[in-house]
Amino acid sequence: MQRTYIDIESPESLRVRTDTPPQPGPGEVLIDVHYAGVNRADLLQRVGLYPVPADASPIMGLEVAGTVIANGTGSEGLLPGRRVCALVAGGGYATHAIARVDHCLAVPDNISLVEAAALPEALLTVWHNVVVLGQLRADQTALIHGGSSGIGSLGIQMAKLLGAKVLTTAGGPDKCAKVAALGADAVFDYRADPLLAQIEAAGYAGAIDVILDMAGGDFTQLNLDLAAPDGRIVCIGMMRGLKAEINLFTILQKRLHLTGSTLRGMGLDEKVAAFVAIRQHMLGYIAGGRIKPVIHAQFPLEDAMAAHHAMQAGAHVGKLVLNCQV
Repeated sequence: MQRTYIDIESPESLRVRTDTPPQPGPGEVLIDVHYAGVNRADLLQRVGLYPVPADASPIMGLEVAGTVIANGTGSEGLLPGRRVCALVAGGGYATHAIARVDHCLAVPDNISLVEAAALPEALLTVWHNVVVLGQLRADQTALIHGGSSGIGSLGIQMAKLLGAKVLTTAGGPDKCAKVAALGADAVFDYRADPLLAQIEAAGYAGAIDVILDMAGGDFTQLNLDLAAPDGRIVCIGMMRGLKAEINLFTILQKRLHLTGSTLRGMGLDEKVAAFVAIRQHMLGYIAGGRIKPVIHAQFPLEDAMAAHHAMQAGAHVGKLVLNCQV
């Protein structure tokens, strides 16, 4: 048996290579990968801006969906043939990948494996940043920037099911219409009039309890202005820049909490706890069809660079995935 995977030759060059699949250790499974999710962290890793931990695979890819084909000791709960999706510590851009059994989710019968590949990273990101760090409650208002992204499209659905009022942003009328169809209470076009003016006109400025921000840059002060007293702002991306000039008095005056996280920066215990909570609170909604992953396009594994270029272009709504069945 051989593994085919994508190797980073340089920031602008990816190559298909083959080797022998790794063997699962204690508490791990080997997955025959059908699809791998594409995330902005992969693009950052490709250009050297998202360092790989010493104990992680240097191969890109943080989430996969497929079938279990081998077990390590202590992973007998997911036997060969079981359909799973999983968060992996790298190694997803491949035909075979290792995953911790406590980082796997059994795929409900109503979800295809291509849809399942869109679940692990987004479910974990939204749960950890919106529910755990943001402490979103049912009677509150959340703003999820980038509602057309894989994280945003799933986050809107999750926050609505948690009972919150959900606002979001997207670029252009077409994207805004598609995002609104996911159930957002209000969608604001960041390419139109200034966002602050749009949200003020809708009556939400200064009344938003939790903000999930994947933009950074100049959106940082915008978020501070939009937040309600005691509001929580969680930054998970820097698409609009690494640096921001902010008015600290806004934080003091409103008693705001500004924090952030990265997937690789999460501790093991935090990830395991998040997966336990997702199984308890979200998996039933997925099985019941109330959370539906949005897949924009799939690319053959060997066209991973084309998938990266598509993500950089930003025209997608939902998730980009790689078909790893070469």
